[in-house]
Amino acid sequence: MSGAGPVAVTLPTQRLKWRDQAIDLLAPIINALPEPIFVIDSETHVIAVNAAAQALSPAIRSGEPLSRSLRSPDMLDAVARVLAGGETEKTVWVERLPVECWFEAHVAPMQIEGFEPAAVVSLRDLTESRRVERMRVDFVANASHELRTPLASLLGFVETLQGPAREDAVTRNKFLGIMREQAQRMARLVDDLLSLSRIEQHMHLRPATPVDLTLLVAHIVDTLSQMAEDRGVAINLDLQPNVVAPGDRDELARVIENLVENALKYGCGDDGGCKPIDISLVRKGTLVVLSVRDYGPGVAPEHIPRLTERFYRVDAGKSRAKGGTGLGLAIVKHIVLRHRGRLGIESALGEGTLFRVILPASDSA
Repeated sequence: MSGAGPVAVTLPTQRLKWRDQAIDLLAPIINALPEPIFVIDSETHVIAVNAAAQALSPAIRSGEPLSRSLRSPDMLDAVARVLAGGETEKTVWVERLPVECWFEAHVAPMQIEGFEPAAVVSLRDLTESRRVERMRVDFVANASHELRTPLASLLGFVETLQGPAREDAVTRNKFLGIMREQAQRMARLVDDLLSLSRIEQHMHLRPATPVDLTLLVAHIVDTLSQMAEDRGVAINLDLQPNVVAPGDRDELARVIENLVENALKYGCGDDGGCKPIDISLVRKGTLVVLSVRDYGPGVAPEHIPRLTERFYRVDAGKSRAKGGTGLGLAIVKHIVLRHRGRLGIESALGEGTLFRVILPASDSA
């Protein structure tokens, strides 16, 4: 063919597979990043995963199909769409076992000339924020319920006193007494809510003023002696002298008062028999140990881990009848944590309950 120019032929180029290049090219980059990140190739295999991602989800392993590493249809679908040429997507990945965990996954396409398409997945752990949000919702619901019950009683009694019982002196006096009790219950609940809020606001500030716990325990027991006498409960004291710990005196007094009141209220058996309660305070090396023990009905093992939750009660009716708000042990736990201490609870059915507060000791006299 005379006069014809050269024919241009375009030969297909072979794109490199990421799996062969991932360790050399990708691993140093993603390992330098603090966020959990892993990379998926066009065949949905994990080709690179950094240490943060492996720590967050050990199931994600390099070289394995993503479908084997996780069981999240939404996540797998998002990766498939991005690998097929889609745009960046966000999705939520939920792990149910061994404990429920929530992650926000950011899936972005990775196009590099000469290589097959790939997708980069970055994770953000939402577990703690979801837990806090759930606690907030539960807290608002429980607080509203606890306030609504006495408020409904007050409104009902007011309506009765304004109507049928307007001229009935006996009924009026009876209802006014009940209304006073309900109003006091609401006041206690509001006080506890405010106390808990104040403690949480200052959790990051560790109190440092030396407090003589020996004198403080003796003082609290003395103020509760009338309550103990009314209930027929003897208090056995074993206090080591001059036990001092750094802290906030009012908050530590609240801890002692709540624990001793709990022992006095719930330390009696169902038959009405009340055994003595034991209170001890001792310094052990660099630590202070306060123990409050009763010999009442005790608590079943499944309830013990939840005793310090807000509004959690083993027996809600019995607690309300004794004037409890469901916040006492939650306040104790938060105060102890603010003082960088530990709260231990030991109990067995029929053998009573032991509360142990461990705090750092102070060298100040």
